[in-house]
Amino acid sequence: MFKNITEQKLLFFALLGIAICLSPLFILGEDAHIRVHDNLDSNLAWYKVLTNSGEIVGPIDATILQVINGLPRNAFGTEFSLIVWIYALFPTMLAYAISQAITRVVAFLGMYLLLKKHFLTKDEYAFIRIGTSLAFSLTPFWPSGMLSTLGMPLALWAFLNIRNGEKAWTNYFVLTLLPFYSSIVLGFFFFLSAMGIFWLVDVIRGKGWNPRFFLSIAYMTLIFFMTEYRLVYSFLFDDEPNSRDEYFHARLTFWRSLRLTWKNFIYGHHHAATIHTAVILPVIFIALFFVIYKKIWKQERVFVILFWLNLALSAWYAFWFYKGWLPLTERFHFLDTFNFARYHFLRPLIIYVLFAIALRIIWLQGRNWRKWTTILVLAQVTIGFLANEEIIYQNKPTFREFFAVQQFKQIKEHIGLPQEDYRVVSIGLHPAIAQYNGFYTLDTYNNFYPLSYKYKFRQIIEKELAKNKTIRTYFDTWGGRCYIFTAELGKHYMFKKKSKRHLKNLELNLMPFKEMGGKYIFSAIPIENASDNNLILDKVFESKSSAWKIYLYKAL
Repeated sequence: MFKNITEQKLLFFALLGIAICLSPLFILGEDAHIRVHDNLDSNLAWYKVLTNSGEIVGPIDATILQVINGLPRNAFGTEFSLIVWIYALFPTMLAYAISQAITRVVAFLGMYLLLKKHFLTKDEYAFIRIGTSLAFSLTPFWPSGMLSTLGMPLALWAFLNIRNGEKAWTNYFVLTLLPFYSSIVLGFFFFLSAMGIFWLVDVIRGKGWNPRFFLSIAYMTLIFFMTEYRLVYSFLFDDEPNSRDEYFHARLTFWRSLRLTWKNFIYGHHHAATIHTAVILPVIFIALFFVIYKKIWKQERVFVILFWLNLALSAWYAFWFYKGWLPLTERFHFLDTFNFARYHFLRPLIIYVLFAIALRIIWLQGRNWRKWTTILVLAQVTIGFLANEEIIYQNKPTFREFFAVQQFKQIKEHIGLPQEDYRVVSIGLHPAIAQYNGFYTLDTYNNFYPLSYKYKFRQIIEKELAKNKTIRTYFDTWGGRCYIFTAELGKHYMFKKKSKRHLKNLELNLMPFKEMGGKYIFSAIPIENASDNNLILDKVFESKSSAWKIYLYKAL
């Protein structure tokens, strides 16, 4: 179907497809629908808080007073990350769109170069490699992960070039720049350690020491350590206990871990989304059938290795939560504080390379099968387009509705005090909303904050935690969401203005709340027994441009 179209034209159409995918972000702006979980509810507010704090390049021991009376500056990541400066220089929604554009274009180019140079080198595979690269770039990746997963194909392209003896400066240029737009803990620690294992396997197989390959891995690791110096310092030298010290992951039984293995293998994980279930997975198994039926194991050795590696990574992810780890985690504390399950972040790279190789295997089965490869590529690209944020999050609040700037401006003006003079918490909505609007919050969503603060905050909600095992376990064994949890609402914290829910039996301890500077509660639903909690309803705020109805309660 596309055999008469030149590769240059296919590249143009692919880039046009990416532009179409990105267009809602630039056209709709703040009226666009984007991901809420680990995005609107956290990272986007963090960038704004960090910018407003004046501590982007603050000292290693700086704190951000707007959050929990002094959140360590190191909890917000490094100033050497390009994404921090994009959000500092541009309005938040425009910065989000720019970041998405950078990530998707680099993801496409990286996968295209990797496939063209190392896996599908013949001209006749142009449509497969370009289609696969486009599909890969359209995956609904975790936005603040940047190139932590989607940059892996470009890094692998550079490493394989160096491994093969190439001395081109472009390879080292890639390895130098990627650390400035990705995170070592959100992807590249696992990728670089995998590269180290790859190098060691070469040595064991008698292929020589290849010092240039080894040094290139060490070089990129060093660049990451330099850019992520705050993280390195916190890990090695900060002795103050933090919330990560109570992250206990090993809780699943063997059979639940086994079920999670297959769930991850079939559906993937939202932080490393692959949308591979409907098309890619069947394609891989069809190709595996041909490999077995035609006994071409040796010829397709890379495909077979990647297939089993893909399955192994799903098992590793699932069994990282197996409670059989407990004896080791109790002895070696870093096994709890560092999430080694994230080796599964390698799967997007592996799955899409597998997809490309599988399509090539099917292509080689004859003329009729070649037609099917075209259809299958287009099917996966279509799924990528349908996974656009504007489509999959159409029932969620828009950016404008979520942060409700005008509504919270009214609240600020009604209170009439400098925001730094009082503290607030939220019930039924994310504290990131208040933070984005400049309020000083006692509650927060952060993966790294003082453990002493977690204990102090827990006193406010201890009666609610005692009534509900789910939220008690969630808070006590993790605590990243340092929220005003209630037994009645559970782990639900986004009640829109049309909600009919009421809080009937709220039991808060306002003494520690007031000792920490707490004065107001922003609640998304009415509290029927407010007086029992020494709270008084001050005013109710509504706005057409907001997703929320805010009940402003004042502590007596």
